[in-house]
Amino acid sequence: MAEERIHKLLAHAGVASRRKAEDLMREGRVTVNGEIVSEPGAKADIARDHIKVDGKLLKPPKAHVYLALNKPREVVTTLSDPEGRRNVRHLIERKVRERVFPVGRLDYLSEGLLLMTTDGEFSNRITSPAGHVEKTYVAKVNGALTQEQLEQFRQGIALHGRRTAPARIKLLKPSKNPWYEITITEGRQNQIRIMFKNLGRLVEKLRRVQIGFLKLDVKPGEFRHLTPKEVERFRKILKLEKA
Repeated sequence: MAEERIHKLLAHAGVASRRKAEDLMREGRVTVNGEIVSEPGAKADIARDHIKVDGKLLKPPKAHVYLALNKPREVVTTLSDPEGRRNVRHLIERKVRERVFPVGRLDYLSEGLLLMTTDGEFSNRITSPAGHVEKTYVAKVNGALTQEQLEQFRQGIALHGRRTAPARIKLLKPSKNPWYEITITEGRQNQIRIMFKNLGRLVEKLRRVQIGFLKLDVKPGEFRHLTPKEVERFRKILKLEKA
């Protein structure tokens, strides 16, 4: 095999996403043939070199795992939590032997579709704004938006000094506390909640119902494996080589 960037090898092996893999390298936790390698641009050959993370030899998985999970409210999108709160690992442990990690995140009070995988490169492409993978949510809000506010939402709202990418929004259920459907291609932390807050509205409930072509189809707290056809469809969209 030819040499590849080490952070990419770590991602392919399911250790972490590319970004997290770079952090592991900067922290001095990655060695190649016994030498600490901290430069994110460094390369190695997994077939020839001994690459270790925290002293454990890197081995590419025999086959990647891809899960579609319905995250309930009040569950943390991490594999551990210093506050001792319930996290997504608790929903899959004893059922999935491989070390899968979440693709992106849903905040503590949000629910719905969350992908989990051992494939770091897949995760990186899904979460990157450059991938243009649409994520669709439904939100219950404490008051209706005006036509002018809807247009602001669609064109983008200033968020931490940077305008959000154009979004789609439509009213699903008119009432005192209406439901809206929102589709975005970004995934900034608490993005939808903050967008509504900037327009003077609070989100009471938020559920992600679709990622790309994949719709939420499992009950809260449950998960299923993606089918080979679904995986290949995602990989084609993300311009990844065949699994």
